[in-house]
Amino acid sequence: MSGTGVAEITQAHRAARQEALLRKLKRCRENIRPGSPAIEGELVRMVGVTLEAKGCIAPVGSLCLIQSPQGDAIEAEVVGFGEGKLFLMALGDVTGVTPGSRVVPLKRSGQVAVGDELLGRVIDGAGKPLDGRGVIRTTGYLPLSGEQKNPLDRAPIVDPLDVGVRGINGLLTVGRGQRVGLFAGSGVGKSTLLGVMTRATAADVVVVGLIGERGREVKEFIDDTLGQEGLAKAVVVATPADSSPLMRLHGAFRATAIAEYFRDRGKNVLLLMDSLTRFAQAQREIALSIGEFPVSKGYPPSVFTQLPMLVERAGNYNGGSVTAFYTVLVEGDDPNEPIADAARAILDGHIMLSRQVAEQGVYPAIAIDSSISRSMLNIVEPDHDQTARQLKQLYSIYQENRDLISVGAYRGGTDPKIDQAIQFYPLIQDYLRQGVHEKAGLVESVDKLNAMMAMLEARAVGASSGPL
Repeated sequence: MSGTGVAEITQAHRAARQEALLRKLKRCRENIRPGSPAIEGELVRMVGVTLEAKGCIAPVGSLCLIQSPQGDAIEAEVVGFGEGKLFLMALGDVTGVTPGSRVVPLKRSGQVAVGDELLGRVIDGAGKPLDGRGVIRTTGYLPLSGEQKNPLDRAPIVDPLDVGVRGINGLLTVGRGQRVGLFAGSGVGKSTLLGVMTRATAADVVVVGLIGERGREVKEFIDDTLGQEGLAKAVVVATPADSSPLMRLHGAFRATAIAEYFRDRGKNVLLLMDSLTRFAQAQREIALSIGEFPVSKGYPPSVFTQLPMLVERAGNYNGGSVTAFYTVLVEGDDPNEPIADAARAILDGHIMLSRQVAEQGVYPAIAIDSSISRSMLNIVEPDHDQTARQLKQLYSIYQENRDLISVGAYRGGTDPKIDQAIQFYPLIQDYLRQGVHEKAGLVESVDKLNAMMAMLEARAVGASSGPL
């Protein structure tokens, strides 16, 4: 599509959005009963991204329309209150808002339009289409923040899921309904690995949440990763980095609600979110702007409340499943920074991507000695689990003695385990190495793993029965 065509779609989208908001404002005013308390207030202050209104009452989480004297209208959400004022945060651009702008609370808020009509579409955090294919006529609504579930209603994770990545299938097997984090610093390949799994994982529906990432990645992901065939069974929710903090939060919650809709209809859903860190940063911006105090490296307590509220919504319920992969940016390559540490505690497994492994030319750069799938023991055969443990042990032994081996300080024959690790480390690297467009099935991955360990055992037997 040409640049002119994109500009025309964007301009038409904005005009239609403005017209719809003004119609909504008119209906809201027409529904005010004579003698009822005034529901309109006025904007009195704006600090950073926070708007302050007086003269109206609305619950936290509800939506308000703000109309400027020039006639423009924007939507905002109530994020707090105090000293007789409401704190609001706009869902879009606040350009043109002035002191004294009218603030009108809306009746319905926090709803996600859902339906099969969403398949094949690209929407923003407010549910509006971004693909220029017209209005999406959905059939129902779900709450944006989800419904509280009884933990006893959650079905156990019993079926392995083929994600098409050899290192994960063989050594970190993932189950259907599991929630897994992809942890790495910037530029190590989180998003690329997520794209590989998008193409290779078997699922009835794929829901993609692109939260706070680079805007150019949206079109690249749709054209290069999903393609027309993949997009037909997918829903993409895109709120890039230039979206407001509230829209980034809503994008993550909306993607999860859409995944829940298809799961409750018995579908196996793959939910991919890039990234959980940007979601946490958006919540941090909102919380700090309304006066919440930071408690852990600039993050306020509400961030660590919102994280489990988001990820706990994935899993196996009502005969369907939501298998979720969340990317987590490890800031400064510090695996113990607050968001990474909190995410590891609430997820069912974590896959660490190592810059050191990437620099060795191994892709995907999985550090298998520091990665784990907490559901693997329950979904694979005992022999598979034992084999994976043995290979991970050899990998770990080599990494622990890497410096000695590299400088030639280790003498062969000193420790049989280290000798085995040195001998098999190139084979392990070859096992982990996989092309971006290559798919390695679950059965193939396990067979290759077993062949490697059989070779190891054969050489160990040969060494022990050598000439006297």
